[in-house]
Amino acid sequence: MSAKNILFIMFDQLRWDYLGCAGHPHLETPNIDRLANMGVRFTRTYVQSPICGASRMSTYTGRYTSSHGAQWNGHPLRVGELTLGDHLRKIGMDCWIIGKTHMRADAEGMRRLGLDPDSTIGARQSQCGFDVWVRDDGLWAEGPDGFNDDGRSPYNEYLKSKGYDAPNPWHDHANAAVEDGNLASGWFMANADKPANIDEPDSETPWLTSRAIEFIEQAQSPWCAHLSYIKPHWPYIVPTPYNDMYGPQHVPPPARHPDERENPHPVYAAFMETLIGRGFSRDEVRDKAIPAYMGLIRQCDDQMGRLFDFLEKSGRMDDTLIVVTSDHGDYLGDHWLGEKDLFHDCSVKVPLIIYDPSADADATRGTTCDALVEQIDLTATFIDYAGGDVPDHIVEGRSLRPFLEGQAPSDWRDFVISEYDYSARPFAADLVTRTRDARLFMVADERWKMIHAEGGYRPMLFDMGTDPDEFLDLGDSADHADIIMKMYDYLARWGRRMSQRVTRSDADIAAMVTQSDGRGILLGLYDGSEVDAELTVKYRGAAPTKRR
Repeated sequence: MSAKNILFIMFDQLRWDYLGCAGHPHLETPNIDRLANMGVRFTRTYVQSPICGASRMSTYTGRYTSSHGAQWNGHPLRVGELTLGDHLRKIGMDCWIIGKTHMRADAEGMRRLGLDPDSTIGARQSQCGFDVWVRDDGLWAEGPDGFNDDGRSPYNEYLKSKGYDAPNPWHDHANAAVEDGNLASGWFMANADKPANIDEPDSETPWLTSRAIEFIEQAQSPWCAHLSYIKPHWPYIVPTPYNDMYGPQHVPPPARHPDERENPHPVYAAFMETLIGRGFSRDEVRDKAIPAYMGLIRQCDDQMGRLFDFLEKSGRMDDTLIVVTSDHGDYLGDHWLGEKDLFHDCSVKVPLIIYDPSADADATRGTTCDALVEQIDLTATFIDYAGGDVPDHIVEGRSLRPFLEGQAPSDWRDFVISEYDYSARPFAADLVTRTRDARLFMVADERWKMIHAEGGYRPMLFDMGTDPDEFLDLGDSADHADIIMKMYDYLARWGRRMSQRVTRSDADIAAMVTQSDGRGILLGLYDGSEVDAELTVKYRGAAPTKRR
C-alpha cells in the first residue's frame, strides 16, 4: 500500500552512533532497529546547523540557515518564510506538531502585517507553520530572574493534574531526584545516576507518546504529524528503571586526543574552555552523564515499541511513511567538548531512518545508504510523497524517495553544508571585531571535511578517510593546499546558489521569456516592420482628437 500519511519523529540531541543498529557496543535499541530493518538507514546525514533552533528551522523550511535567517536559538523565523506545513497543505495534507519545535515567532513582523496570533494564519505563523495538537518545548528552567520561557507548558499542566503539585513539576519531579528529603537537581550531573522523582509513565517521553497515539486515533487521512520528543536532551536524568540500566562500565572511551589541545584553532580552543567543555573533559562527569543519556535513549526506544505496536494493530503501519531522526548530536566529552555547536560527526551528523510501506520500497528494506544527505532533504521528500512537485526555487533539499525505491540519482550532491552563528556566545567578542563575523561554515565531501571561520582565521581540515575520529587538524598543512582549495571551491559554488528568488520558479521564468508580445510591450523597434503587423495594430491608424 502507498503511504497516505507521514509520521515524522525527531528526538532531541540523539547521536547517530547511540543506536544498536549503528553499532553501539552496549546500548540496545530493538524497536528503532526494527524500523531500520523495515526501511533504509542513511549513514551520512548532516544537519544544516549543529544547534537546536537553527537546525530545526532548516529542517522545517527545507532551506539553509543563511537562506531563512533564523541562525541561532531564539532567532525568530521571519513572517512569510514557507514551511513544511505551508507546502503540504497546498497539496491537500494537514500538518501537525506534537511536541517541540524550538521556534520563536516573528512577533514584530506579525504586528507590522496586522496578523492576529489567534487567527488561523496567525497561529500557524506563530507555530512554524504547524497546526498544534500539543506544543511543549520542554525546557522549563527557572532561575533568579524567573522562567527561561514564560509560555504555557501543557506538560506541567498534565503533571499538576496527576497530583505533582510543585510550582514547576517539570524540574522538581521529571528532572530532579530526591535525596534525604532534598531536591537533587538534574542540572547537576553528579545526580545523573539517581532516579527522577516521577512515575515513569508520567515522564516526558511516555507522555508525548500518549499524545501522539491520541492524535492518530482521531486523525483522518492524509496527515503529516511531527512527533518531536524532548529527550534525550539534558538534563541528564531519567526515572527508574532506566536510571541504573547502564553504568561507567558501559561508557565508551572518549574520542579525543592530547594533540587536539596543542595549538588548536582559536575557535575550537574557545569552545574547549567553556564551562561545558571543561565539565565533559572530566571522567567523573562522563561516568555520570552518559549512563543517564543511554537510559533516556533506551526509554525512547521502548516508547517506539509502544508506538509501533499501536500502528501495527491499527493498520496505520501499512499506509504511513515513518521517519526517525534527530536535530543534532551530543559531544559527551569527545574532542574535549560537551553539548553540540561544532562540526565533528558526533555533533553534526544525525541518525536518519525512513520506512516506506509501499511495494516500491521492498527492494531496499533493511539496507543502509551512504549517500551524502542533508536534513533539508526531508521537506522535499515529504512533498514528493504527498504527491506534490518540489518547488526547488524555495526548497533547497532534494527528495530521498529515489534511494528508498532503489534508484539512486546519478547527479546526487558532491558535498554537504552546515553553518553556525556563534555571535551569541560570550567569547565571540574575543575572536572577531564584528559579531556578524562570528560565523562558521562546514563543507564535507566523501572524504574531506573543512570548516571555514570568518574573521581572517585559517580553516580547519580533517581527512575522514585516514582519520575518521577527526583528531588531526590539517588546516595549516602546506601539503594539503590543493585539498583546501577544492573545498573552498565547493563552498563558493554553494555560496553562488540561487536562494532568494522564492516568488518565481524556473517554470515561471520560462513562461515569461516565451510569452507573446500581445500585451503591447514593444522595445527595440525602428518602424514596426521588424515584427508581425498584428503586434503593432494598437499603435497604428488615425490619431484621436481631443474632446472639447
